[in-house]
Amino acid sequence: MTAKTRIALSSDHAAIDLRRAIAAHITAQGYEAIDIGPTSPESTHYPQHGAAAANLVASGDCDLGIILCGTGQGIMMAANKVKGIRCGVCSDTFSAQMIREHNDANMLSLGARIVDEAQALQIVDAFLGAQFEGGRHATRVDMITALEA
Repeated sequence: MTAKTRIALSSDHAAIDLRRAIAAHITAQGYEAIDIGPTSPESTHYPQHGAAAANLVASGDCDLGIILCGTGQGIMMAANKVKGIRCGVCSDTFSAQMIREHNDANMLSLGARIVDEAQALQIVDAFLGAQFEGGRHATRVDMITALEA
């Protein structure tokens, strides 16, 4: 990705601090962080935040997305309901790399209660540093996309 890559960021209340740390981290690397909140620690609903970030990616307003909740699971499920989104929850760098290289994932989900900040930043770096390999993987991604029809 280029230095002008726009990355949508969103979370629920459980992951505000980690989301902000990720936003600062990717901004320092030259990415444009589009942080859509929330900003208040009051309880909020992760499906709304996952869908909002996913819609930015699906529309092309953002190139990629990073979303967070307590486990990363619920917000990932919501994001994947948006047509055109391929989001995976990762708690290790290998998985983050593979979802980009083999699944052409356009969103990453993280669990703020699963990974600490240092781990999260390494996972984000692995995700952003990987590129889709195409080839036999393109056929499989096409099969996933066909399921949306």
